[in-house]
Amino acid sequence: MNVKISLPDGSVREYPQGVKGSEIASSISEGLARVSLAIEVNGEVWDLSRPITTDASIKILTWNDKPGKTTFWHSSAHLLAEALEALYPGVKFGTGPAIENGFYYDVDLNGKPFGDDDLAAVEAKMKELAKRDSQYVRKEVTKADALKYFTEKGDPYKIEIINGLEDGKITFYQQGDFTDLCIGPHIPNTGFIKAVKLLNVAGAYWRNNENNKMLTRIYGITFPKAKELEEYLHLIEEAKKRDHRKLGKELELFAFSERVGMGLPLWLPKGTILRERLEQFMRKAQIKAGYDPVVTPHIGSKALYVTSGHYEKYGKDSFQPIHTPDEGEEFLLKPMNCPHHCEIYRTKPRSYRDLPVRLAEFGTVYRYEQSGELHGLTRVRGFTQDDAHIFCRPDQVKEEFVKVIDLVLHVFKSLGFENYTAQVSLRDPENKAKYIGEDSAWERAEREIQEAADERGLSTVAVKGEAAFYGPKLDFMVKDALGRQWQLGTIQVDYQLPQRFELEYVGSDNQKHTPVMIHRAPFGSLERFVAVLIEHCAGNFPLWLAPDQIAVLPISERFNDYAKLVYEKLKEQDIRGLLDDRDEKIGRKIRDAETKKIPFMLIVGEKEAADQTVAVRKHGQGDQGSVPLEEFVNRFRIECSAPI
Repeated sequence: MNVKISLPDGSVREYPQGVKGSEIASSISEGLARVSLAIEVNGEVWDLSRPITTDASIKILTWNDKPGKTTFWHSSAHLLAEALEALYPGVKFGTGPAIENGFYYDVDLNGKPFGDDDLAAVEAKMKELAKRDSQYVRKEVTKADALKYFTEKGDPYKIEIINGLEDGKITFYQQGDFTDLCIGPHIPNTGFIKAVKLLNVAGAYWRNNENNKMLTRIYGITFPKAKELEEYLHLIEEAKKRDHRKLGKELELFAFSERVGMGLPLWLPKGTILRERLEQFMRKAQIKAGYDPVVTPHIGSKALYVTSGHYEKYGKDSFQPIHTPDEGEEFLLKPMNCPHHCEIYRTKPRSYRDLPVRLAEFGTVYRYEQSGELHGLTRVRGFTQDDAHIFCRPDQVKEEFVKVIDLVLHVFKSLGFENYTAQVSLRDPENKAKYIGEDSAWERAEREIQEAADERGLSTVAVKGEAAFYGPKLDFMVKDALGRQWQLGTIQVDYQLPQRFELEYVGSDNQKHTPVMIHRAPFGSLERFVAVLIEHCAGNFPLWLAPDQIAVLPISERFNDYAKLVYEKLKEQDIRGLLDDRDEKIGRKIRDAETKKIPFMLIVGEKEAADQTVAVRKHGQGDQGSVPLEEFVNRFRIECSAPI
């Protein structure tokens, strides 16, 4: 009996029932067979050795496919575990997943110290084991047998996992002398792993619960070629240089204080200038697009968030209610701006002719993040969103959504983000309890988002389970200069909150109707956007955005008066910068200005003072020659034109 196998190019081939992915790959080409890592069968990733017994659509996965990389790195985590078990007998294992770049394994070393200095020995053992070409063998086991195996082995973490699994759906994987509880899939054998690097060691609570034991988390990455590892390590070094936490401190943009509280950034003067320039840029774009500015409080009544549904979904994991002297009165730090904007919409009657109503706010919100999840500006507890909510008629949804897409793309183009994809974030059809609203509303919203994205020719990918609890969304995934992916702008269609807040407008039929709500934030949050921008441009901001645009550098104290005159004239022209009149050599002043990534250095000495000129030096490019100050200002104006 044969099965029909549909290939990605649309062709259909017949194979004997029970054909394996490895056999299909070989039938296509020997070259493909040599680099095949796994197979996608009807949307699910399998081992190449699993038999296919029914008609199926398949795709052979290689290192160039994301699921192929994920499978490769998951298998590498098992290789790490095998090496640890060989070097640290009695080690107990938590979980070892693949992550965006590489993998980790959480392990309990029974109190034995383990740090970065211990990684080299484990790495060497992994390389030794990889050369054995051990096959990854899948085995289905009963729950009783699985519990028996790990009880005899003495691994309480695996036992805890097994206790939560359904009998009949439990599998082991074995390679070499190591056996692990795992759903798979895995690459054919360890020989595919040619380059290994263990990166660092961290602590992690078992199952991310602070009440559980702290385990040792070992991070690593592997590649099928040594050259790719070399390129990745170079990328890591470049990423360290661009780290927004490092540059934020060096450029005096922001800081954190334990006294203020973890995850609560303090914007320093230069960072505030940068932030305000971004706000001004967005405000101009919003006014042009017909938005009305609003301002709402930093707190709200608990009842507000009960109405919106936020309290039910996130209350336990949020900052807890603020109690007042009045019995029963409770407030919450604002986790979202949308409930406040709903109340603004409700302040007066609305006609169908009034719609759309577009309300925009740079609103600061507060969300509790566990201390271990905080990371610079990218994961904080207090952040400001360039938030706006559009209240429109159902027939206006697509048009408004397209306009917001245009605004997001304008932001990306203006700030040099040219590589991005649009992710259509859908609800999880297997877990509808996570969401609010009727199926029909969800289906309509999901359809309208996809149609709007198609109209603008966006490259989209649909991801289930990533929707907000009240509606689907379009998330923009941006790649920075190092090829790393970040989620920035987001747009969401919402049929639920207008119903919860009983929002209305009078239609052309003189009847009351419920508007549709579109949530949008092109930056996402200013904190996260600034962090990504810093790392994308390595702190070399566009001239219009740079906190300090010029530095006036007198060669010696004798020319401080002329330098001050130049500096004051530039200030009158609204050109931001500094006057470095320290008693230092000019070489030191230039180096300091270069370190601060100031776009222009204007050096003045005896000749410049006599000729009423400035010697222009550009960051990263060196000497640009001497010009009259007025000529420099004109040149500056041309280069500094902010996006409209």
